[in-house]
Order: sequence, then C-alpha cells, then structure tokens
Amino acid sequence: MVGFMKQATMVILFVALGATNLHAGDAKSEKAAPKSGFRAEILWQLDDVQKKTEELAEAVPTEKYSWRPADGVRSISEVYMHVVGANYFFMTFLGVKPPMKMDPGMEKTVTDKAEITKMLKPSFDHVRTAVLNLSDKDLDKKADMFGNATTYRNVLVTEIAHLHEHLGQSIAYARMNDVVPPWTAAEQAAAAKKDGK
Repeated sequence: MVGFMKQATMVILFVALGATNLHAGDAKSEKAAPKSGFRAEILWQLDDVQKKTEELAEAVPTEKYSWRPADGVRSISEVYMHVVGANYFFMTFLGVKPPMKMDPGMEKTVTDKAEITKMLKPSFDHVRTAVLNLSDKDLDKKADMFGNATTYRNVLVTEIAHLHEHLGQSIAYARMNDVVPPWTAAEQAAAAKKDGK
C-alpha cells in the first residue's frame, strides 16, 4: 500500500499540473442529490469522513502540524495536504479536472494550519460535486486507474477508502499528541453528564 500511495502522489501531482479549466464545483451543473442507491451511500460516507477530518484538523494545535512519528513518514500537515491533493486527483479518473494548477510540492510547502484547513473543504466539495454530476448509469463506465481497467464505481470506492485510511492515520497522530478526536470528546462529555459526573 505504501508503494501505491507513493505512486499515487506522484501521478496526482503530474496529472494535476496540466489541469486548469474544468471544475466539478460548478453549482449550476450539479444534479439533485440521490436519496438511495450507491451514489447516496458514497455521499453519506463522504459527508462523514469530511466532518471528522475537518474537525480533527481544527482540533490539532498549530504547533503540532510539523510533528511526524518518524523520519521519512508524513507529518500531520503533510497528511492533510495529501488528502487535499488526492481529492482532486481521484476525480481525474472520472474525467473531472481540478479547478487550478496543483503544486507538485504542496505536501512539503503548505504547512500552515489556517491555510490547510481552508483548503480541505473545497477539495471535499470537488468530490461531492463530481459524484452529484454522475448518473447511476455512469457508474459502469470504464476508467483507467493507475494503469488498471476499472469502473467509475470502483474509483469512488477507492476514493472513500483512501479518505478513511488517512482519517485513521490522523486519529492515531492526534492521540499520540494528546488530542482526543472531537466527536469522541463529545460522546465522553455526554456520557459523563448522563452519569452525573
């Protein structure tokens, strides 16, 4: 998986460099959100992982953004910037280009918490709009992902799996820095209140 992610990062940056004009976030082109079916389930997963990722990114103190568990491993800021880049990149497999040129070194150069947290939401919105602009029939369209023949459906599954992978990584990073995930802290506070503590 590590090799795959290194390859994915390189492809993200090179492919995205040439993409400048098509943007999935054009609200006028969005279709109505599906109420059931595969796309509805993907959107539910996307909403959940986005909320948790953004909450956790806000909860981690600014001074911890440069923290990494070991040399050669992504720092906290690099993980979040990897998520940003990947959100734009995976949609290129569906023919949706990023709205701007992507900096190939952004994982290393964008390290400011305020800038990173500001970039997360539009990247998730880009994925959401791409999903909304698909039809159920589009899910069976053929796609080439990392040189493998697949479908649009599997591209979306891979995108969601990738997001959850890095959410889990971010949770581990946060806990190693004594940051309790906000949703867990809220559950603990509610339980304590219920118990009268």
